[in-house]
Amino acid sequence: MDAQTSNARPTRAERFRADLALLAAALVWGSSFAAQRVAATQVGPFLFTGLRFLLGAVTLLPLTVRRLRGLTRTELVGGSLAGAVVVVGSVLQQTGLQSTTAGNAGFITGLYVVLVPMFMAVIWRQWLHWSVWPASLLAAAGLFLISGMGRLNLAPGDAWELAGAVFWAFHVIVIGMYAPRSDVLRLTTVQLVSCGLMCTVVGLVVEPGTLGDLGAVWPQLLYVGVASVGLGYTLQVLGLRKAPAADASIILSMEGMFAGLFGWLLLGEALSPRQLLGCGLILAGMLLAQARMAWQARGAAKAERGQVVTAGRSGTTSL
Repeated sequence: MDAQTSNARPTRAERFRADLALLAAALVWGSSFAAQRVAATQVGPFLFTGLRFLLGAVTLLPLTVRRLRGLTRTELVGGSLAGAVVVVGSVLQQTGLQSTTAGNAGFITGLYVVLVPMFMAVIWRQWLHWSVWPASLLAAAGLFLISGMGRLNLAPGDAWELAGAVFWAFHVIVIGMYAPRSDVLRLTTVQLVSCGLMCTVVGLVVEPGTLGDLGAVWPQLLYVGVASVGLGYTLQVLGLRKAPAADASIILSMEGMFAGLFGWLLLGEALSPRQLLGCGLILAGMLLAQARMAWQARGAAKAERGQVVTAGRSGTTSL
C-alpha cells in the first residue's frame, strides 16, 4: 500500500479488487445510516461527527503508528483537504437528519452520484465516456425508488442534505485525485484526524449542552466510529486508488440499497416492489459502468498486441 505515482491503466484484477472495496464501503455506510438517525435526535452534529471520526482514527492506530513516519506532503495536503470537505458534508448530513426522514436523506445524499461527473466535466474539464451519464442517472433513479416515496416530499432538513450532497461529490473527487499517489492508511488517517479535531473543537464550543447525552448514544457512536469511519473510509481510499471517481460514485450509490436491506433484515421493514425496482436500477447502472470498463480494457489489450506485432515485423524487416 505504498504511494504510487504510476499513471498506468489498472489491470482487470486490480479494478475488480478496487470495485469490491468500494462495494464493501457502501455496505458499511448503508448499515450505519439508522445509527446516525438515532444519534441526530440527541447529540449535536459537530460533537457527534467529531467524536466518531476520532474514534475511527483510533481504530486504525495499531496499523498506522509506524507508517506515519513516512508521511508525505501529498498525503498531508490531500488528507487535510479531504478532511475539511468531510467536515462540511458530515455536519450538513447530521443536521439534516434532525428534521427529515431517513428516506429523503438517503436519496438526496445519494445525488452525488450525478454530481461527480457533472463537476468533473464543468470544473475540471474532464470529459467522461458517454456511458457514465446513463449509469449515473440509473443509479439516481434507483435511489429515489428505494427511498419509498412516490414523490419527493420536501422537509426542512432536505436543504441541508442537498447541500451536503455537493460536498460528498467533492470528497469523492478529492480522494480520487490524491489516493493514487498516497499510502491508503496514511491518507485515511490524516483525513479522519483532521475532520475529527475540527468538529470536536467546534462542538465543544457551540454544543456543550449535548455532552451529557453521549451516554445514551454510545452504542451508535461506537458502531459508526469503528465500522462506518475506520473501516468505511479506508475501503473508499483503497478503491479510489484504481477506480475513476465517476465510476466509484456509481458503486458507492449502493449505500442506499444496503440501507434498505438492513432495514428489512434488522427492523422488519419490508421492501416494496418500487424499492426492489430501485435496487435493480442501481445494479443496472453498476453493470453499465463495468461493461464499459471491460470494453475499454479489451480495446487497450488489442491495441497493445497490435503494437507488439508491428514492432516485431519492423524488427524482422530491419534484419
